[in-house]
Amino acid sequence: MQYFPAFIKITDQNILIVGGGNIACNKLKQLLTYTTNINIVSPTLTNEMNLLINKNNLKYNKRFYKEDDLVDMNIVVVAINNIPLQKEIYLQSKQYNCLCNCVDSTEYCDFIFPAFIKKENLTIAISTGGVSPAFSKYFKIYLEKLIPSDIDNFLNKLKDYRATMPKSKQRMKFLTNKVKDYFNNIGDKDEI
Repeated sequence: MQYFPAFIKITDQNILIVGGGNIACNKLKQLLTYTTNINIVSPTLTNEMNLLINKNNLKYNKRFYKEDDLVDMNIVVVAINNIPLQKEIYLQSKQYNCLCNCVDSTEYCDFIFPAFIKKENLTIAISTGGVSPAFSKYFKIYLEKLIPSDIDNFLNKLKDYRATMPKSKQRMKFLTNKVKDYFNNIGDKDEI
């Protein structure tokens, strides 16, 4: 199955995580990069997940999942080892019109979590469509080493230019030339 790559604003979305183990914790950390509008339901939690819930003032229900947990949710992440329950939650999520991700069960996923690099304004997502999460993880590490340390300074300059210059072909050409120059002169800090 192929997944369409998209960046979705989740700030105002209601998100549910079912599970409290290490994988659920990893998904929580990824989501916390973009929102704190997250609910967790699980009878147990890892220590780290408990700390993240308390630190970010997240809603936590210490119990097993029930279908009512899907009410008013937009996104559900199912990070449990019980495959029949994953399937059940996935099918129930369709009745509530929420996007569902069942970790490690791509057949029960409307979307998948890519490996991603987040450096302030720059976000790079990496996915093999679920074929090899290990490849995505190590390719991410490889790419992180290639990103110039001043990338955010440069992106902020571009943002300032866009905010102060009127939309026009000249602005587009100016910005394109700035970007070309940046990549042609990586390592030259005076270029910006």
